[in-house]
Amino acid sequence: MATTKMLKIQNISNYQIIRLLSSSIKPEIQSHVTLLDNTYLKDDFSNVTDKIISHLGRNIYTKEHHPLSHVRQRMVNYFYKRFVNRRGNPFFSVYDSLSPIVSLDQNFDSLLTPKDHPSRSKTDCYYLNRDYLLRAHMTAHQSELMRAGLNNFIMVGDVYRRDEIDRTHYPVFHQLDAVRLKTREELFPRDDTLQIFEVGNNTQSTGTQQKQACHTLEAVKLMEHELKTTLAGLAKQLFGEKIEYRWIDTYFPFTQPSWELEVFHENNWLELLGCGIMRQPILTNAGIVDRIGWAFGIGLERVAMCLYKIPDIRLFWSQDTGFLNQFKVKCDENVTYKSVSQFPQCVNDLSFWLPQDKEFASNDFYDLARNIGGDIIEQVVLVDEFTHPKTGKTSHCYRIIYRHMERTLIQSEVNIIHKEIAKVAASALGVQIR
Repeated sequence: MATTKMLKIQNISNYQIIRLLSSSIKPEIQSHVTLLDNTYLKDDFSNVTDKIISHLGRNIYTKEHHPLSHVRQRMVNYFYKRFVNRRGNPFFSVYDSLSPIVSLDQNFDSLLTPKDHPSRSKTDCYYLNRDYLLRAHMTAHQSELMRAGLNNFIMVGDVYRRDEIDRTHYPVFHQLDAVRLKTREELFPRDDTLQIFEVGNNTQSTGTQQKQACHTLEAVKLMEHELKTTLAGLAKQLFGEKIEYRWIDTYFPFTQPSWELEVFHENNWLELLGCGIMRQPILTNAGIVDRIGWAFGIGLERVAMCLYKIPDIRLFWSQDTGFLNQFKVKCDENVTYKSVSQFPQCVNDLSFWLPQDKEFASNDFYDLARNIGGDIIEQVVLVDEFTHPKTGKTSHCYRIIYRHMERTLIQSEVNIIHKEIAKVAASALGVQIR
């Protein structure tokens, strides 16, 4: 795309930008996409953009001295120290190079996600086609690792979700997930009368928030105690021994009961992670019939932004040495990010009538704007919504805030990008610019 080409060359003249954007040469529409040495045929579900594709293989969470790598290593070190065998070796194995391209079975079906669940929507996920997508969570790899015979493992990697645009949201972010499975003997080593499963072991019955119908109350309570104690310890390791925390009952398709852990950070309750007792059919479908499990997932960016006081999620993708050199320390050292410089914003509004003959989703517009404007777009906000009383047509007004992380933007170059966003929105989304 000409727009992608434009954004890779940040210092070219406005005249050159205009030439690139107004080129009469139209890009060839590809019927396939090649990612990580594999080729996938496109279909009506294909919605992954060039901007998103450019993040594959970056693996910033494993780069030495990167703040996300520090957070990842601190969490891994905590589990290595907390769970060891008689020889002093860690129970947990770490998998941080799993392919981000997964099947619908991996991302949804294996986790018992209902067919009509909104998380499957094209407006939420990046699909290569109807069969494959970029993983929306690291939990997508649970079943394959359990089938491989693993009982205690950690998964770390990049995940992809279509979302709003602001300082705390980015379509590519990073998660650490963990799974721990235990047998009856491991759970009740001193009592042969206690069991994991109820008599009858009906894994299809839903049960209650307290427990699944197939599990005994004793087994669930012991697993819950270990899970919560472990994760409270993780919160203290990250935020300090005196950190306040609380547990919130919640719902996830793949755990029951389920909880969110919140910590009181800088006078606000912050959702830190989600966790729960794994749904037994997930284990059964993976060939495991004699164990019960717990699992949790946590976002690396959210923790890093709190620990290091990083104000903008886009900074994690910066290659500016002024940012990266601040983290050339040991992973457990305290660092407070110091802003290298604060460049001014450029603010432009864009109003349009929504199409009446097709569905419109704000996430489609956010994705389009991000693909054209790249990381110079700091935020997109829906500031006004109006329905005409006579025609019934609906209008949206979006405020697009532009700010470069490494230099001052000129309003004239922003205007060119803004006009291109309007032009492509009209042709691709069917909106009528006002």
